[in-house]
Amino acid sequence: MKKTFLTTLFAICAIFAFANEPYFRATWISTVSNIDFPRVADRGNYEAQKKHLVEMLDQLQATNINAVVFQVRPTADALYKSELEPWSHWLTGKQGVAATYDPLELVCAEAHKRGIDVHVWINPYRVTIPGMNVENLAPNHIYHKHPEWFVKYGKQWYFNPALQETRDFLCQVVADLVSRYDIQAIHMDDYFYPYPISGEVFPDTTNFANDPRGFKNIGDWRRDNVNLAIKQVHETIISIKPEVQFGISPFGIWRNKKNDPRGSETNGLQNYDQLYADILLWMEKGWIDYVVPQLYWEIGKKVADYKILAHWWAQHATDKCRVYIGMAPFHLGSEKGAAAWREGNEICRQLRLNATIPGITGECYFRACDLINNRCNLTDSLKQVFYPTYVPAPKK
Repeated sequence: MKKTFLTTLFAICAIFAFANEPYFRATWISTVSNIDFPRVADRGNYEAQKKHLVEMLDQLQATNINAVVFQVRPTADALYKSELEPWSHWLTGKQGVAATYDPLELVCAEAHKRGIDVHVWINPYRVTIPGMNVENLAPNHIYHKHPEWFVKYGKQWYFNPALQETRDFLCQVVADLVSRYDIQAIHMDDYFYPYPISGEVFPDTTNFANDPRGFKNIGDWRRDNVNLAIKQVHETIISIKPEVQFGISPFGIWRNKKNDPRGSETNGLQNYDQLYADILLWMEKGWIDYVVPQLYWEIGKKVADYKILAHWWAQHATDKCRVYIGMAPFHLGSEKGAAAWREGNEICRQLRLNATIPGITGECYFRACDLINNRCNLTDSLKQVFYPTYVPAPKK
């Protein structure tokens, strides 16, 4: 008991030791497949949706959360009023059917009343998920206007990352969001080139053959495709509102040390080699303002140890790019998960560790409903121990 008390006290002291650095306390609000919002039963029921959003923000405010990462473009569609992309079927029940209110406008207004920043979460390339038929996309979807911009891989459709037209359209979407809404950041998650499918080659080899841009290796060329997109998004944002941040939440491993001496002591899938996302380059160039690696593993996991990765990412924090940690409360209490997720509260163990690593200046939780539902009493711990008082979110 004494040891537990001292450990908790140390964690609290460590958090306050970094009080001069505003601490990011955020959660993702997922809309794809109605994970967090809106509830499936509320599709097309806009009064119920508005009530639900306000209730969510009230509950997050009570937990002293200072930012929400709101997913507004899950599958090249929109949970906001857009002239570029159709209304999302996750919101209305049918893609292209107009809603009678603007969820992003409501989130901005109500979140800011509560001292909560709004980071707008978009996916750069995804058009469908399994179960969605491209023929059923709304008539005004960009796919129907420019089918040559898209490729199919596995059971999903994507914008082709090789094309300048894809990058330009992505930046049109970003420019629209930044110019019209009172948001604090543009946010992208881990879906760049899609996760590899065994035995299937991503269909861009013809693009590489036709326009290699001097690259001899298709992997280097793919990374450059993504680099060009990230750089152009960065330049688009600063040309409109330089105070708006640009954040990335990548898969938790940049590279394994066995493949690169700069990598981590891990043995898993790699952003650099499989997703063609060179996160370190973006951090070093100052193209992104923060990174939220998804460290969805427990402390001590052999192939991807949370402790090793937390330290590794923190070492790369700079004055250009902050490091926050993507946390996985959705694992808590899982009967199929590792023992660490079933015994005690692994997220609290990780938070205590985070507090000892100066390069870590925040957390983001996947997902909002797990905080709102107080999964395994995590929210009580946040209120009473880790986030007992409100602090503003970090600014650029």
